[in-house]
Amino acid sequence: MKRLAIALAISSSLALPFAAHAVEYNQVQTDKSAINFTYKQMGVAVDGKFSRFSSQLNFDPAKPTAAKASFDVELASVDTGASEGDEEVAGKPWFNTKVFPTARFVSGSVKALGGNRYEVAGQLSIKGKTQDVVVPATFTAQGKSGVFDGSFTIRRADFSIGEGSWAKFDIVANDVLIKFRITAASK
Repeated sequence: MKRLAIALAISSSLALPFAAHAVEYNQVQTDKSAINFTYKQMGVAVDGKFSRFSSQLNFDPAKPTAAKASFDVELASVDTGASEGDEEVAGKPWFNTKVFPTARFVSGSVKALGGNRYEVAGQLSIKGKTQDVVVPATFTAQGKSGVFDGSFTIRRADFSIGEGSWAKFDIVANDVLIKFRITAASK
């Protein structure tokens, strides 16, 4: 009986440090985060980014299936590298930011794949159209912060991005690669 009591005392004292180190990352640091995209125009890769977004995040690496995330991207904050391009894509045929000012992603589930890799399933809404997406991501703890890196491809036609004469894919390709780096701190 004495051995059992000692074993329980040792095992519970070993478990306490691990429980105390459980960290929930829930404060997105937008100044240390980025949402970028790459597409092909006339066969040449073109990069851009969005400079303004807001988010809600709750992620505990010890309980990934309980994670929740939502991101609202201000589409008018698009940076194509040229002011004329920014104005063009904000217009009605592309993002139509006057009617649809934000794109939104809301997670539905998170699946741990091992080795700090995850699959985040959710819904992406752009221009009033919603699609199910699966977003692969990695997570790296860095002190009291954590960094989520990932990328996924959308098809602009699924969201009516590029209407009218831009609906064809001869000048601007249908596939758009979305890349992100989200840095979050714990409270």
